[in-house]
Amino acid sequence: MTKQSGDTFVMDIKKIREDARKHMSDGAVTQTYGADRDTVLKLLNDALATEIVCTLRYKRHYFMAKGINSEAVATEFAEHATEEQEHADRIAERIVQLGGEPDFAPDGIKARAHSEYKEGKDLTDMIRENLIAERIAIDTYREIVRYLGEKDVTTRRMFEEILAVEEEHADDMADLLTGRE
Repeated sequence: MTKQSGDTFVMDIKKIREDARKHMSDGAVTQTYGADRDTVLKLLNDALATEIVCTLRYKRHYFMAKGINSEAVATEFAEHATEEQEHADRIAERIVQLGGEPDFAPDGIKARAHSEYKEGKDLTDMIRENLIAERIAIDTYREIVRYLGEKDVTTRRMFEEILAVEEEHADDMADLLTGRE
């Protein structure tokens, strides 16, 4: 499709047009898609499960937050729950773009999720459990970004954006544990 030699860049637009017409049913996935689509769809569905578990955990913690400073902490939990749900929605959209089906089946979410659903016995424990879950998401998403590399730039960028938010969440939880504002 493209050739590069030195500073010369040549694109075979005729071939690109032909391929676009011939493979219309593949949607956004073109001939130049470099990743193994089945692997990427599995990674996306596992991340979807992770985001759903995180949403549910933060929601529970929002409603169960009690004690000194609980109002401010509960507000933080609610904000994070909303952002985790937005991540789940973005991931589900990407799964569909790649010709897959987002797996929302409740019976499999726990098994596929990277993080765990831990209720926490008090406010400090809840904060700690959320920090642990964020750290797990950070490490697993960083590995996914490495795996995707240049093979699926769109999915990689989505994970990079989500990763940045997960790092903010971890920082927020660490600040709450140490009393920093």
